Amino acid sequence: MVERAPESPSAADEPPAGAAGAAGAAGAARGAGTAGAAAEPVGSGGEGPRSPAVPSEPEPGGHARSLWSDAWHDLRRNPVFVVSALLILFLVLISVWPELIATRNPLSCRLNKSLDPASPGHWFGYDTQGCDVYTRVVYGARTSVTVGVCATLGVAVAGSVLGGLAGFFGGWWDALLSRVTDVFFGIPIMLGGLVFLSMTGSRSVWTVIAFIVLLGWPQIARIARGSVISAKQNDYVLAARALGAGNARMLVRHILPNAVAPVIVTATIALGTYIALEATLSYLGVGLQPPTVSWGADISDASQGMQFRNAPHILLYPAAALSLTVLAFIMLGDAVRDALDPKLR
Repeated sequence: MVERAPESPSAADEPPAGAAGAAGAAGAARGAGTAGAAAEPVGSGGEGPRSPAVPSEPEPGGHARSLWSDAWHDLRRNPVFVVSALLILFLVLISVWPELIATRNPLSCRLNKSLDPASPGHWFGYDTQGCDVYTRVVYGARTSVTVGVCATLGVAVAGSVLGGLAGFFGGWWDALLSRVTDVFFGIPIMLGGLVFLSMTGSRSVWTVIAFIVLLGWPQIARIARGSVISAKQNDYVLAARALGAGNARMLVRHILPNAVAPVIVTATIALGTYIALEATLSYLGVGLQPPTVSWGADISDASQGMQFRNAPHILLYPAAALSLTVLAFIMLGDAVRDALDPKLR
């Protein structure tokens, strides 16, 4: 009998050497990756500890939107923002170039035209001094917008710097600022304006702006202080401090971009309030003086002697322009607040 040699396994039954090597390498890589992920500390790349957060809606390119791009995405679709922004843009345009829609001199008056009604070329009629009401309404926008914008910028800068530094450093500086703001909050801004402006000899636009900044900064300072205190406790700020970042870098790169939103919202809403404050002070006779054209001064002139009973146009048009301007800025501030406040989403 012839003995058979044992059969060797066929090539089809054996796994290819290359496939076995690849499978082993993949398993080893997965094991090494898992071990590396478990051993690597969170935030080892200098990013600091990260808390789980809901990602924002991605942009068409696939990138997540930031707070500002997300806010702009909402503002563009908000009709309140669009209407108020267009109205403010028109006011700024006629403030810079009033000659575009008013060709006459607002200080050129003729007494023989006093209280005359509207006529061709004089769409709003004449006031008590015989001045063209339409021209004075157009030129009055320059005064109101200048006072509102410059006063808001001054209040925002002064309040943000003082409040931000107090919230960041704390200690005696924070305690001192808190007591000073309490003193200023105890002064009614209207009463302060009556006292402050009545003691100044020349009441120009810049005098009124200086007064508003003097009494308006505590509100922004308190908001900035609270916002900075909240922002500096976040993980990314603590990580930056642990990595040796200086105070200036933490303030500019990490805290300021995340604490400025409440300041912007408050300042935008306050801008309309400052315009109304200037008009009120001018109406009471302690605001802007001639030859400065002011809606508040024109309303005051119209109310003297009840002249508006016989000629209501001298009161109607300046008051309507003032109301629309204040309303536009307040609507803009409300729209910005809704876009920047995540609690209102």
